[in-house]
Amino acid sequence: GDLGVALAAVSIAYGLSKFLMGSVSDRSNPRYFLSAGLLMSALVMFCFGFMPWATGSITAMFILLFLNGWFQGMGWPACGRTMVHWWSRKERGEIVSVWNVAHNVGGGLIGPLFLFGLWAFNDDWRAAFYVPAFFATLVAIFIWMTLRDTPQSCGLPPIEEYKDDYPDDYDKSHENEMTAKEIFFKYVFSNKLLWSIAIANAFVYLIRYGVLDWAPVYLKEAKEFTVDKSSWAYFLYEWAGIPGTLLCGWISDKVFKGRRAPAGILFMVLVTFAVLIYWFNPAGNPGIDMAALVAIGFLIYGPVMLIGLYALELAPKKAAGTAAGLTGLFGYLGGAVAANAVLGYTVDHFGWDGGFMILVASCGISILCLLYAYIGERAHHKEKDRLAEEKASTPS
Repeated sequence: GDLGVALAAVSIAYGLSKFLMGSVSDRSNPRYFLSAGLLMSALVMFCFGFMPWATGSITAMFILLFLNGWFQGMGWPACGRTMVHWWSRKERGEIVSVWNVAHNVGGGLIGPLFLFGLWAFNDDWRAAFYVPAFFATLVAIFIWMTLRDTPQSCGLPPIEEYKDDYPDDYDKSHENEMTAKEIFFKYVFSNKLLWSIAIANAFVYLIRYGVLDWAPVYLKEAKEFTVDKSSWAYFLYEWAGIPGTLLCGWISDKVFKGRRAPAGILFMVLVTFAVLIYWFNPAGNPGIDMAALVAIGFLIYGPVMLIGLYALELAPKKAAGTAAGLTGLFGYLGGAVAANAVLGYTVDHFGWDGGFMILVASCGISILCLLYAYIGERAHHKEKDRLAEEKASTPS
């Protein structure tokens, strides 16, 4: 119980940091902001590895894990700001999808790094902390050496001008730095479409973590899987997300011409079908259960990536970190935390059928929110076109 409270500090701090530090990132050079966040996260892990007091009490663990979550939350807003400045709208789907598979690759490297640490340091379990911290320090140095703020800071034109790829709402004033108040009240809090996809993100994350975290227990209890088979299913769920994310980014760029909502809706409809198969497939058909779980993993990470990208594009570039942070806040506090608390309570009191009803309802709500954003965005663009035509036809 105490350890669970300490571990909850990571999710809480990570979600809050994504939003609050996102605002700071909009007014910071990502070269320093991103490398500082990663370096400080590594320092916390070094404390766990080398300082006996760090694991000596729940209070110390809570504080350090909270700090680690906070520093890690500095990553996505800075990366988002970088990507909207260096890549144009029509190529961002593929770029952000490549960036996003780092979640899956990084998660998959935890095991090998841990085993390497045990082998290299005579079975010292603390290597689980200081070996990843060492590699994180190297990456932080690499970021500091190679990353640059904006094209303009290097004497280059804005990416929209260079690629001749201007969004409908593009304005030269969007290249100017903004105050935190202007970002919050003018471009984030008053943006209905941004709030809509933030709510969608909460339910997408609920599905992502609800299926992932409960897979071993569900497969063992309801589908009579052995522990080793359910572990394989868990592993495949994560790795299936890599090709799924890349495909989703490609579809949003090439098929839907840079429109994010249609690709997100398509993938969430398919997720719904996969969840229904996973639910209703009777015990004794492990192949179908594995295929359904892999399909959910393949499909769910695409919308996770697209909603983050969509948020970046629903606000001016100089407000990108805050916009991305808002969807991240909803995802982790509204989705990841709810996946354990809400699903756990429901399964305890209403069985697995109750849990799956929540997952299917979450699919439906996320689709409706994305549809609302898509319709709202189209209406906004039509109104912009109408005003432009009126202005062009009015004699000067």
